[in-house]
Amino acid sequence: MDRFTSMVMFARVVERGSFAAAAEGSGMTPTMVGNHVRELERRLKARLLNRTTRSQSLTELGKRYHKQCLEIIALVEAAELDAREMQTRPRGRLRVSCPVMYGTRVLAPILANYLDRYPEVQIELSLDDRYVDLAHDGFDAVIRVGVLPDSGLVARPLRPSPRIACASPTYLARHGHPRVPSDLAQHHCLALMFAAGPERDWWFPRPDNDGIERVSVHGRLDVNGGMALREAALAGLGVILQPQMLLQDDLDAGRLVRLFPDWPAPTWPVQVVHLPDNRMPPKLESFIAFLQETLGGN
Repeated sequence: MDRFTSMVMFARVVERGSFAAAAEGSGMTPTMVGNHVRELERRLKARLLNRTTRSQSLTELGKRYHKQCLEIIALVEAAELDAREMQTRPRGRLRVSCPVMYGTRVLAPILANYLDRYPEVQIELSLDDRYVDLAHDGFDAVIRVGVLPDSGLVARPLRPSPRIACASPTYLARHGHPRVPSDLAQHHCLALMFAAGPERDWWFPRPDNDGIERVSVHGRLDVNGGMALREAALAGLGVILQPQMLLQDDLDAGRLVRLFPDWPAPTWPVQVVHLPDNRMPPKLESFIAFLQETLGGN
């Protein structure tokens, strides 16, 4: 017999005064109710109820056990209620992983609006440029920038991230100003380092949607972080191709100069990724909807 069911039936017997009364509305016969109580006594090797043909009363052990049963039943009912409420409105802790730059520049500034809208949700935001495993690392959602491999995960598109080719005025004064992307083959280009190697194949959409211009660039510095590449470009070490969100303040202040302003900016896709789930928790569903509302579109 299920021990928890036996505890519930024992509590009903104590509350209602008899096996017959406890059986009413329970879907059990009085005999079945009695079997549950006797199963508890067998497990405990002690009597819980003093029973006569006219009345029943709790033994000393039965009183202590009854009190503990009520506490256990209340805890289980509270846990079930909490679980049901988590499935009906956004609440609980939401674990999100995001690349450092995107999380700092784009995601973190808008989270206050989400938390104001859903006051029962707590967000744990992990900024990390490594490729995290949602299931293994226990994340509800991950923001990924770039082309995704086929992983079986669910990806929802967000606004693409434009990338800007730029250099410092000091570098351009020394080495000249490239006029079209193919000129970059003759310049010092600072590359972002990935696990597979440095990004040395740069591409740019041609004006008037006339295909893609690809350039094999060269340089003497490869870095595995965009913010460090920005610092190198500010120091005049070369040309970088990095997200506009990282460079906009420097472009506005004239510390960096955008190259090829008449060419469309190349973009990286951005997605919010989560595990397949036919019954998505409201906290995750609301978060994804908020991101698509706030950061969606082209």
